[in-house]
Amino acid sequence: MTDYRVVQGEASEDQVTAAIEKFTSQIPSSVYLALALGSMATSLGLKAAGKDHSALFVGQWAAPFLIMGLYNKVVKQHGSDAASGPGAIASI
Repeated sequence: MTDYRVVQGEASEDQVTAAIEKFTSQIPSSVYLALALGSMATSLGLKAAGKDHSALFVGQWAAPFLIMGLYNKVVKQHGSDAASGPGAIASI
């Protein structure tokens, strides 16, 4: 049986990913949570105003904001190339 798993240090991210991670890692994780809660509150307000389609549209923003917050947290803790970069931790 062939093993198709990526070995530690075998692959690395490109410069675009590194630039995005450098920029987004400066944003506090609480911002993403605030954006998610804000989209839910805005959705509730739109629903109360009778704008059902807009309420659904804005309400669906919460999940992507939370996912971006999780990605931000993971990048801050580990980085995408943490295992292959200098000072890599062998236990990752």
